Amino acid sequence: MKAVVLSSGGLDSTTCLAVAVDKIGKENVSTVSIFYGQRHARELSCARMVAEYYGVNHYEFDAAEIMKNSNSALLNSSGKNLEHSSYGEQVKKNSRVATYVPFRNGLMLSMAASFADSLYNGAEVEIYIGVHQDDSAVNAYPDCSAEFIKAIGDAVEIGTYGKIKIVAPFLGKTKADVVRIGTSLAVPYEITWSCYERGDKPCGHCATCIDRAKAFAENGIVDPALKSFGS
Repeated sequence: MKAVVLSSGGLDSTTCLAVAVDKIGKENVSTVSIFYGQRHARELSCARMVAEYYGVNHYEFDAAEIMKNSNSALLNSSGKNLEHSSYGEQVKKNSRVATYVPFRNGLMLSMAASFADSLYNGAEVEIYIGVHQDDSAVNAYPDCSAEFIKAIGDAVEIGTYGKIKIVAPFLGKTKADVVRIGTSLAVPYEITWSCYERGDKPCGHCATCIDRAKAFAENGIVDPALKSFGS
């Protein structure tokens, strides 16, 4: 068994990597990061550090051209400012969150499936993605829902002769659950980056910063990244 982990350099995907390494060993795991024009490109450098920490092969791909016409506030090309409010507040106000990127997880999982089938030709491969319950709450990100993951997982499996499977170990779990699991696996959260802003330290006010702070607080832990990057 081999594994390809979609790695953003953030909390959830790094915990996914820890789960995969713990399950099948680092020699059987690779990480993939995808640049899609995101404003917080710092996450890519963190993904490299995470891969180096775990001693796994790391690959990067560019999908920015596909997203260049999107008006998502998460993309440099949109010129929009981020909304500093929770996902729930954004959905109430606008029906969708400002940082929704068109079919992002569908694109990334499809790219990862093609890559995995090429890299590990003929082998059984699990593609890990760190989506969790909080991502799809209030339908903030529909491509993080259990329904979506099952549907695209079925498609990937059918399209790869049953060799490639999507694994989402945190479906049905909260971000606080993810932190609890990661802490038990000694995940190096101090080198992960979640903030959607471009600064040298987490802004503390964007939706993902809000969710991250809440997840650590619910575990009674101070986020190690606050010490690394400043509070």
